Amino acid sequence: MPRRATDPPLTIGAVLTHLAGEFPDITISKIRFLESEGLIEPARSSSGYRQFRAADVARLEYILRAQREHFWPLRVIKESLEALDRGLTPVTNDAVRLQVPTPAPDPDLPDLGLAASELRLTAAEVAEAVGAQPALIDELCGHGLIAPDPDGHFDEDALRIVTAVHALAAYGIEARHLRPFRTTADREVGLVEQAIKGRSSASAAQERAEVARWCVQLHAALLKSGLRR
Repeated sequence: MPRRATDPPLTIGAVLTHLAGEFPDITISKIRFLESEGLIEPARSSSGYRQFRAADVARLEYILRAQREHFWPLRVIKESLEALDRGLTPVTNDAVRLQVPTPAPDPDLPDLGLAASELRLTAAEVAEAVGAQPALIDELCGHGLIAPDPDGHFDEDALRIVTAVHALAAYGIEARHLRPFRTTADREVGLVEQAIKGRSSASAAQERAEVARWCVQLHAALLKSGLRR
């Protein structure tokens, strides 16, 4: 039975028992070796014992299946795991190629969910997914339209922005023309934060999304109204 995130952690011996049915050749030494190679990182108890959560066990199963079914070397498995950790889909036989998911188009009035995306892309991956030149990513960063996280990765929002900017370029609208969008968005963010200032933490996230949704509705209505004049 698959382990759930809420299940108590397992010792390395319990993990061995759990895996032995599908992987009869698994040993404690093999598990420790995979840890030493940086492919798994189980937590440690205060006494120093390894504590394997459901995610650690699933990661081990992925590694062992990759070795058994695809004969991947550890380098390729590590690249594949890193891709999975960034929300990507590895497509590979002997070298990892990354399949960047295409974001679903936003409706005019989205029911905003403000949870952070798990997707993390390099600048080269964003450019390749959109079909743009890598220089566009640097240009958009320079104009403040997107920004990498501390590790140099871009999230799904950045992918949407680059997709839109690349599409607008076909109409002669360049990145340098779009700085007012950033200014307007920053002002709207300020309004949203001002509106929920002083709210309890329990309700702040929901109310932030609600105020943002009304701002998006207002923005869309003004744009449509202006275009119909």
